[in-house]
Amino acid sequence: MSTTGNEPQQKQIKLPVKSPFVGQFQPMLRAMQANDELNEVLKNRVGKACTLLDEGVPLFPNSFRKDTDVAYIVKNYGEHDGEALEALEEKFAIAGRIVAHRSFGKVAFFHLQDATGRMQVYVARDEIGPDAYNIFKKFDLGDIVGVHGRLFRTKTGELTVLADSVQLVTKSMRPLPEKYHGLKDVETRYRQRYVDLIVTEKTKQIFETRTKIVRAFRNFMDSKGFLEVETPMLQPIPGGATAKPFETHHNALDMKLYMRIAPELYLKRLLVGGFEKVYEINRNFRNEGISTRHNPEFTMCEFYWAYANFHDLMDLTEELFAHVAMEACGTTKVPYQGEIIDLSLGAWTRMRFHESIEKIGGISPEIYQDYDKAVALVKKEGEKVVQGEKLGKVQAKLFDIFVEPRLIQPHFIYGYPTEISPLSRRNDEDPTITDRFELFITGRELGNAFSELNDPVDQRLRFEDQVKEKEAGDEEAHYMDSDYVRALEYGMPPAAGQGVGIDRLVMLLTDSASIREVILFPLLRPEVGSGS
Repeated sequence: MSTTGNEPQQKQIKLPVKSPFVGQFQPMLRAMQANDELNEVLKNRVGKACTLLDEGVPLFPNSFRKDTDVAYIVKNYGEHDGEALEALEEKFAIAGRIVAHRSFGKVAFFHLQDATGRMQVYVARDEIGPDAYNIFKKFDLGDIVGVHGRLFRTKTGELTVLADSVQLVTKSMRPLPEKYHGLKDVETRYRQRYVDLIVTEKTKQIFETRTKIVRAFRNFMDSKGFLEVETPMLQPIPGGATAKPFETHHNALDMKLYMRIAPELYLKRLLVGGFEKVYEINRNFRNEGISTRHNPEFTMCEFYWAYANFHDLMDLTEELFAHVAMEACGTTKVPYQGEIIDLSLGAWTRMRFHESIEKIGGISPEIYQDYDKAVALVKKEGEKVVQGEKLGKVQAKLFDIFVEPRLIQPHFIYGYPTEISPLSRRNDEDPTITDRFELFITGRELGNAFSELNDPVDQRLRFEDQVKEKEAGDEEAHYMDSDYVRALEYGMPPAAGQGVGIDRLVMLLTDSASIREVILFPLLRPEVGSGS
């Protein structure tokens, strides 16, 4: 399509001010209008921005330097009375967002919020000068400002900064949610996490706690002699779990690749190579459903320990969770959705898989050991059974329906059927089950572990069985990984390995009902009308 240069210009959106700077805001205003967001509040904000520019005030300077956090002031001077503060000669430079504002003519109070907390600021025309005060009056809620001044206490006793200067650091073009009560719509909170973090204190606390949890997890593994490593996220063969992968394509090599569903097979290759304790805190991707417990992109820690078995991992896991809870929460008894979950050492239950179906699920062996009766019960509960599925997989569905939701306190469920555990070592006494456990707390799985299968002949046969299941229509069945089998043929020491869902652990320790609460930017459908 050619242009002549004579096309009519787009009609300008009128603002409540006349300024030579109005034109530079038109693209933003037109975008807001196209998304049905433009209103008088936004126009007035842009109008103030134009007025500030008219007066020579830059909207986005990088000249202010803070020297103090709010938390430092509160910690070191929060107990000082007015007289002690008056005697201080020290002045402070703080910076943050205006989150509340009260004006009384020639004086004003506002609350400044930085990453560490809130602080009241008192601004007086006589202190900063009439010209500076007139500029200050054009600042809005949400603007980021720098303040310089000394401390004092107001008549109500509130610790306050008496400003001798207030500088605009960043102009906020959009208003914060009305009355600073936070975002009420849940999806908007997840989609606009940047706003949620500004206005919802609990959200910020969750992610600060998440950092503590990951740090404590990593420090624990390091203290036990595990080596932190990194393995590929793009893999030619997705392995280490039964899950449907995301597919992608490498242009230079002209080959299909898969996003990692688990790091397991690469970590165990390292055991073959001579490392005896390895772990990775890793991002995994599974092309599956989204729910309060599932996100397609999630964080997990997998660790592998040579010359250990799954019983050793149970002991280690109890110690690990107790340590992380103490570091992040200060206690091993944590509240979760009305329950108190006891993560103390020795408070954990250990039960066999089939025993749990009988004792917790209330299903007799005459039913769960009979294929036809087990299938009939699964279907009665509204779940599907694919033709050709083996009894072990049907029993796993019975477990999911009747047992898992009832496992509120920490439970290790062990001895899973071999046909649903393609990477686990067979039990020496009963080869129909494996030396595998899953960890359940609050009715959901938080970990999966087993004594590792290191017999290359058995591993190849199980991979071949998985390939047959995939050919029969099971999209989550494991792929054949011939290179991994080759690695085992060189000899992998007996070992135990485990994966722990970090997101679900954060849910537990922050009392969060949804996994989206603990992921900063969870996957969402495109926003309608956003131009996405």
